[in-house]
Amino acid sequence: MATIGDVARAAGVARSTASYALSGRRSVSDEVRERVRRAARELGYTPNAGARTLATSQTMVIALLARFLPDEFAPAMLQYIQGVSDSALEAGYDILLSSDPYGPAALKRITDSRMADGVVLLNVAEQDDRLPVLRSAPQPGALVGLPGDCTGVDVFDLDFEEAGRAMVEHLDALGHRELILVSQPEHVIERGGAYVWRLQNAALETAAARGVTLHAAYGSSSQPDIGRELHALLEAHPGATGLLLNNEAAAAALPTVMHERALSAPADLSVVGRYSDEFARSFSLPFSSIDAAPHRLGRMAVRQLVRRIEHQPTADGPHVVRLITPELLDRGSTAPPPDRQ
Repeated sequence: MATIGDVARAAGVARSTASYALSGRRSVSDEVRERVRRAARELGYTPNAGARTLATSQTMVIALLARFLPDEFAPAMLQYIQGVSDSALEAGYDILLSSDPYGPAALKRITDSRMADGVVLLNVAEQDDRLPVLRSAPQPGALVGLPGDCTGVDVFDLDFEEAGRAMVEHLDALGHRELILVSQPEHVIERGGAYVWRLQNAALETAAARGVTLHAAYGSSSQPDIGRELHALLEAHPGATGLLLNNEAAAAALPTVMHERALSAPADLSVVGRYSDEFARSFSLPFSSIDAAPHRLGRMAVRQLVRRIEHQPTADGPHVVRLITPELLDRGSTAPPPDRQ
C-alpha cells in the first residue's frame, strides 16, 4: 500500500508538503496541490484516516505524554509541549496529548490500542515508571529529558552539568567570589527530577574547585512564596554578588523583588538564569541565561521519532542519547562585582 512518503517522492515534494496538500491544514500552491493529488491517485493512496490506518497501520499521530505537576512552573512546560507539537505538524503528524497523572496506564492504553505511531515523553524522571511500558510497546519512543537508564529509547536533553559549570565559570571570570543558586523545589528531586541535581552538583563542584562560595537553595514554583524566598536569600547572604537561577518561577519573580530592594542588574547583582529566549520575552526578563532550548529539543526528538516510524535509512540503528551544549544568551545582566567596577 502506498504511503504519504511514496506520494511525496512521486510528486517531488517534501513529505510534510504532500501531507498539507492532501489535508488542507496549510496552504500550498495550486500547482503543487494538483501534482500531489495526481500522484496520490496514481498510487492509490487515500488520505482518509480510517482507511489509511487499516491499509498501512499508520495513524499519522504522535502521542505526547506530559504531566502538569504542581511543583513545576506551567508556562515553562508549555514551551516543551509547543516545541514537540510544532515539529510534529511540520512532519505531517497530529499530536495526541495525554496529561493523565497515571502515566504508565495512559501509555499502555495508547500503545495497546495503536492510537499513535510513536511516543514522546516529557517530565522524565530518573527512574521513570513509564519507561518499562514504552520499551515493551510496538511503537518507537523518544524522550525530552534524561532518565537513569536510556535503553531502548532515543533521548534528547540539555547538558545540565555543563550548564551548571558554565554559569559559575562565567561569573567567576568576572571576579565574583560569592554566589547564590536557586533551584527547583526540593520535592522535584525527591520524585526523580534529575536535571535539578545535575545542574546543582556541577555548579557546586565548579565553585569549590575555583574557590567561589556558592549557597545552594531550593525555591518554590509559584508566587507569593518564591518572592518571599528570594528576599530571604538575599538578606541571608548580603555578600553575594551573583545570583544563578535554575527555577523559572524565581526568574519571573526576580524583577519585582529587585525593584522592591532597590537593586539593579548588573550594577548591584549579576544574574544568570536557565530558561529559553521565548520565556525571557514572555516575562520581559532582562537577565542573561543559559538557553533551555525547548523547541530545539522537541524538534530533535520528533525528527528522530519520525525516522524510526517511517523506517528511514539508519532508523534501525542504535538508540541515541544527545545532550545539547548550553548556550549563554547575554542580555547584559552580568558584570564585575561592585567592588571591582
